[in-house]
Amino acid sequence: MADGRAAAQLSEAAQSELLDMCEEQFAQLEKIQNEIILCEPDFCENPQEQSVKRLTATEAELKQWSTVEPQLLAENSEILLEAGKEEMHKLCSELEMVASCYEAKRDKLKKTKELELKWLEEKKQVLAAASGHSERLQIEKEKLSEHTILRDIKEKIQKMKVYQERLMESLGYILEKHVPLPQEDSSTNKKKKNVPHEIHENLISLNEILEILMNKALNTPHDPYVAIDDTFWPPYVEMLLRYGIAVRHHENNFKIRLETFF
Repeated sequence: MADGRAAAQLSEAAQSELLDMCEEQFAQLEKIQNEIILCEPDFCENPQEQSVKRLTATEAELKQWSTVEPQLLAENSEILLEAGKEEMHKLCSELEMVASCYEAKRDKLKKTKELELKWLEEKKQVLAAASGHSERLQIEKEKLSEHTILRDIKEKIQKMKVYQERLMESLGYILEKHVPLPQEDSSTNKKKKNVPHEIHENLISLNEILEILMNKALNTPHDPYVAIDDTFWPPYVEMLLRYGIAVRHHENNFKIRLETFF
């Protein structure tokens, strides 16, 4: 249809010249085709040799065409104008199709970009919220950890104090009941008056002796020994030594310390 329209717009002289050119080109094409048929290689020849010949012929033809000056299809300006118009219309049509494809692709990419930006913004908000929540949890954890540790230590200390008080009360009760402070007996047998068994007025109880030993061991663990004076009743001291509750100093027999039970 395009060729028909182009021919209809040409003058009779231009149409005649165009037909002559077509016949000339067709005759030249037939001549070249015949030459090609006549120059076809024999099938009995070596395939490698045929390939070399074809490569040589192709290189020669390429060299020849590279030296040929381009020529116009026709010298008639009317034919050239119509051919240029036809080529321009064809090129414009192709460019319109390419532009349409690229516009569609651009719109698609634009929508994709909008979706990706929206998704990115949502992820940023989620990340910010998660980071804030994590920081709050970390701060609460640190505060809770310090508070919990301090509270546990206080509770343990309080429990140990209560337990120590109960132990001391129980120990005092048992010692007071079963090991009372020695007293002067008025009904002592006269035969035993000559025995050196004099009781000092400032004697301390067994409970007090144990308390002195424990305080000394806790306050000065590097020197836990206590000097024995007149306030320590000898039977109490011997009982502590005999039952392994206390031990004497290895150089001074008048010093004792609490046995290490841990």
